[in-house]
Amino acid sequence: MIGIISAFGATISWTYACFIWRSQTEKYKSIDINLVKNIIAFLIFLPAFTNMSIMNDLKSVLTLLLSGVIGIGLGDTFYLKSLQLIGTRKTLSIETASPLLAALSGQIFINENLTLRSYLGIVIISISLFTLLKKRNNLVVNSLTTIKKNNFKIYIYPLLSVLCAVLGGLLSRMVFLERDLSPFQTTEIRLLGAIIFLITINNFRVDFFLKKLDSNDQKRFLLSIFLGTNLGILLQQIVFKTLPLGIGWTLLSTSPVISLFYAKKEEGQITKTIIFFTVLLFLGLCFVIL
Repeated sequence: MIGIISAFGATISWTYACFIWRSQTEKYKSIDINLVKNIIAFLIFLPAFTNMSIMNDLKSVLTLLLSGVIGIGLGDTFYLKSLQLIGTRKTLSIETASPLLAALSGQIFINENLTLRSYLGIVIISISLFTLLKKRNNLVVNSLTTIKKNNFKIYIYPLLSVLCAVLGGLLSRMVFLERDLSPFQTTEIRLLGAIIFLITINNFRVDFFLKKLDSNDQKRFLLSIFLGTNLGILLQQIVFKTLPLGIGWTLLSTSPVISLFYAKKEEGQITKTIIFFTVLLFLGLCFVIL
């Protein structure tokens, strides 16, 4: 039960944070936003390192560092870039493929055999999410970005975001199956891996743009870091520790429904089709959870 609660908590935290981060993608580079948020989040959770013997868990530490590089360093950067180029709706539409990909990855690489009912629930949820997102035609796309209608190259960013996020989750799940590390410790190690990677490819330059924001925007951005990065990744790690990858990732992928409560101004009329597929989505969740 704690894994299920953590999944929905992570989804709520991450969704709220994304609305704040997206507003910054119009002004600053995705890699700079990702780097700054990870550095601040790492400093907040720094005490988690005090009770860990790195040498005794070297293999796990290296795996988690790689997980951070792939899942947070690359995955979040691709996600933010996708929000900038194609907007929220299209990004989330493509990411509806992630639950099924996570379930297959768990079965192939770590022998997590889900029941037929669980797979049915995952498919129902993916279809429902995709349909709901297609119906949300009023979501704002970055007005500063001109997108050619047939420029399919930009869709590589959300696809890479999905692949990196699932692979990062898979590596975390593998560590939890082998070692008894706390979610706090694994969160901090993954953040460190992401920071080392991002600061390296950014030529050891950090654009600390936070000082350029006004007071209210600074507070909102710091809150988004705590909720989306610290709390969000911590709860995500609890999910990876307590639930099979496919089931956990499916629950973590319900952010488009949660976003309805955050961005009513972005939504069009609630139609019967939207109501139907929302109910169908929760039916799928019952198949997965029960």
